[in-house]
Amino acid sequence: MAGMRWVPLAALALSAIALFEVTADGPLEPDQAVLASLLALGMTAPLALARLWPLVAALLSGLAAVATLTVGDQPPVAGALALVALYTIAGVRRKLWTLLLLLLPLAVYALISAQAPDGGNRTTAGFVLTAAALGGAAGAAWRLRAELRRSSAVERAAQDSYLEHIARGERARIARELHDVVAHHISMIAVQAEAARLTTPGLPPEGAKRLVAIGDTARTALTEMRRLLGVLREDADAAVEPNRRPQPGLGQLNDLLDEVRALGQGSTRLIVRGAVAPLDQGIELTAYRIVQEALTNARRHAAGAAVDVELHYRDDALVVRVRDSGPGPGVQGSGHGLAGMRERATMAGGSLETRMGPMGGFVVEAVLPKGTV
Repeated sequence: MAGMRWVPLAALALSAIALFEVTADGPLEPDQAVLASLLALGMTAPLALARLWPLVAALLSGLAAVATLTVGDQPPVAGALALVALYTIAGVRRKLWTLLLLLLPLAVYALISAQAPDGGNRTTAGFVLTAAALGGAAGAAWRLRAELRRSSAVERAAQDSYLEHIARGERARIARELHDVVAHHISMIAVQAEAARLTTPGLPPEGAKRLVAIGDTARTALTEMRRLLGVLREDADAAVEPNRRPQPGLGQLNDLLDEVRALGQGSTRLIVRGAVAPLDQGIELTAYRIVQEALTNARRHAAGAAVDVELHYRDDALVVRVRDSGPGPGVQGSGHGLAGMRERATMAGGSLETRMGPMGGFVVEAVLPKGTV
């Protein structure tokens, strides 16, 4: 249907074939030949108008078909093909109710023919009506399919855009939080290098020079990190005041669980396994945020369910597991919080998976490297 550049040529070819059919039926009286030719052209020639005025073209062809049947003639095959093509185009280009209005003249004539004592052109009228209706239905089905395809493409594009927006925002938030941790370490490098230069007795000039270079490099790195943080903060709402509090770690987990318990929505336990050891601040921040988001999901999708927060200190990694006794992953898997938790685990060099618990409920489990303190 795209372009429809074939329409004028098809109209010309079908008109010529229709005129040939009229003359091939046998010798006719001059007035009969003129009327038959005009009616044949009335069914085929409107096809040339289908690109600009599909409804007008289909209506003209349908009225010509009714007129042909009314005078007792049989519509030419080329005319019937033109009629079907026009009703198909009308079904593609216009809504269903307009197609039903176009079929009305043919339906009225078919009904009148069916009730006529002599039967009239009952069979032919029914055939013409059925062919036009099938053509219109095919066009309407084509249009509906195209609309659904476009709608689905728009929805997919919007969803992809939204998910990408969520992911970018989450990455920006993670980077801003980790910046505070990394900036602290870099600042300590600069301070310790300067302290070592000033407090080490008998330090060779070359060693002092290298310590100065270390401090300068650390301060330059810190400046660059702050500049990048400024770029990231452009995505944030200017009306929101920046949070000046220290970034939380696993030491604040009890406070977080106390806040959850204060809401009175089910019991919450903290279970610690293995030998507790100090971790890199970035890893502790990541673990805290994962637990925080998992608890938020549990409150939202499994309100009132009991929740266990487990920290398993292994030799090579920290396993963070949050398990609830709610309805299971079919509900919780529909949100965007899981994507944020995966982003955090991945950026920290770990992994995160979700699954149904052995006794039901939903489990979020992250494996994070211990890092260096």
